[in-house]
Amino acid sequence: MPTNYTYQGAELELFATARHWKAYWSGIVSQYVGSRVLDVGAGAGATIRQLHNRQQEKWLALEPDARLAEQILHDQAAGIVSGNVEVRVGTISELRSCEMFDTILYIDVLEHIADDRSELQKAAHRLAAGGNLVVLGPAHQSLFSAFDATIGHFRRYDRKSLLNLTPSGLKPCCVMYLDCVGLLASMWNRLVLKASNPSSRQIQLWDNWMVPVSRFIDRLVMYNIGKSILVVWRGESHERETIARCPRNRCASTA
Repeated sequence: MPTNYTYQGAELELFATARHWKAYWSGIVSQYVGSRVLDVGAGAGATIRQLHNRQQEKWLALEPDARLAEQILHDQAAGIVSGNVEVRVGTISELRSCEMFDTILYIDVLEHIADDRSELQKAAHRLAAGGNLVVLGPAHQSLFSAFDATIGHFRRYDRKSLLNLTPSGLKPCCVMYLDCVGLLASMWNRLVLKASNPSSRQIQLWDNWMVPVSRFIDRLVMYNIGKSILVVWRGESHERETIARCPRNRCASTA
């Protein structure tokens, strides 16, 4: 991304109110968050608010849009974001050679990056032994809509396309689709509404009613259906340990 990059989406404020969805995915992802965290494409700090805790040794919020990074700094000054979060404008290519992390997060970010394969390989080089590389993104290219195009998505993913990006030296330990009910809403928007942005009422309907139902049904369908996909990679020598810690997730080794 260029140094003068400006995020073109206008949905961040709308989705900031999606508390049920944020609690859902963060409750799953939190088990993979270690002591030193790299939050790639940190935006206005939504992921920090969900996953950061003061016991972490380091949290680097990396955001290419200076305007969004400034919002995190503003919240930090107001005491909303912890003071031990470092905010930096830039991309993973600009990190210092000595910087390594136990967890690298791409939460609704990888789909915005043109060369996603190269991006994940760069991330793998920044991952400490036994660390976790976590990607959460929109699922199913067939659902690519005007909304995706408006907010700068290059693509949507499925299990096969995301696993094909597996960086050398890492193995996928957890692959899950999330929000099976929300998948129906995405299909409706793709085929009927064709809206470039959801309304606040639509966000509230999805978050307050659909997401809680999805949390129940997703378990019944064994996380095989959903509008979002979560993949976690870990160093090969720690694969068995990871699967043992995550028995309810659909692991790549059994897919």
